[in-house]
Amino acid sequence: MPSIIKKTLSKKNATEKLVKKHDKLVHSENMKVNSHVQRECDDWIINTLMLDTIDVPFKYKRKKRYKNLQGQRVNLTYYPESENIAGFNIEIMSVVRIKIS
Repeated sequence: MPSIIKKTLSKKNATEKLVKKHDKLVHSENMKVNSHVQRECDDWIINTLMLDTIDVPFKYKRKKRYKNLQGQRVNLTYYPESENIAGFNIEIMSVVRIKIS
């Protein structure tokens, strides 16, 4: 079996193991990014993604700026969370893993 196929299979297996181990974790593939915003907060860069046909923001942190993902298709591993903003509870998705598909 070619090494590229082995690497792809091992990554899929790793994601499947993660999702099985953590019951609230969700994995989605080939999702189109409509909007990508990056803003600084202390020493972190907060990234917020809005995906096609989904009205909930996907958020993750990085130490450095990331390339703009608008218009790209991505694979995401995330879990649902709630965030309190101005006294309102807003549903968000907290991204654990993101990769361009």
